[in-house]
Amino acid sequence: MTRANDTKSSDGVVWWRRGPVIAASVIGGGVLVGLVAPPVFRTPPPTTPVIVRTTARAGQMVSAPQISFAGVAWRDYHGVLLPYSAEDGPRDTAADLASGFARTPRGALLAAIHIAVRANAQWGSNVFGPTIERQVTGPDTSALLDATREAYEQLKGRRPDGAVLGRGYIVLEAFRWQGYSPEAASLDLVSAGPGDSDVTARAVTRLQLQWQDGDWRLLAPPGGTWAGAASPIDSPDGYVPLPNGGA
Repeated sequence: MTRANDTKSSDGVVWWRRGPVIAASVIGGGVLVGLVAPPVFRTPPPTTPVIVRTTARAGQMVSAPQISFAGVAWRDYHGVLLPYSAEDGPRDTAADLASGFARTPRGALLAAIHIAVRANAQWGSNVFGPTIERQVTGPDTSALLDATREAYEQLKGRRPDGAVLGRGYIVLEAFRWQGYSPEAASLDLVSAGPGDSDVTARAVTRLQLQWQDGDWRLLAPPGGTWAGAASPIDSPDGYVPLPNGGA
């Protein structure tokens, strides 16, 4: 049921308002960051802290590796523009999925974006299921999968199982490294969407990865919900802008 302070887009996507901050019920079980929560990103209250998990010893991490976006192409994925690199991945995009990322800083960044976006109820069980099962790791992976499945069942209505729920309405604007090594990486990703009175609403989500079995894997958020890893922000100032930011 749509609440009194909710609005729907033409394709039925609900945008939930929380004071000056809103987030699309689109990206999955958690993230289009801020991304994160049943469907694209549900942002937590301003008081919710960003929870940091240590994936590598500090001495092994490079705090802010330089990244060039030369040769990176941005392509539409159900309304969300995502980055693709012939050198750093994804190398396999069959069945609407994305895998095969280079063991480089840029490969880690691209993996974080693609996995986080696809681990979302919005794109249907044929996408979020294999994404979470194969490309998400950590003790809270099962909880994330269960929460995303539950969100999908609540939102799909009479659509057939596996159906996409609609297009995403979010822009990936910027990022900031917390640390990188060939074994693990941590970064904050800024996403933006339409807010009240044509004001842009933004959220930042902490994404962490580990290198396992020849590819990057996204660490499941605490408790299987992205609420503990995301916070609303007013501006992307201080973050590294993505070339597609604001598109």
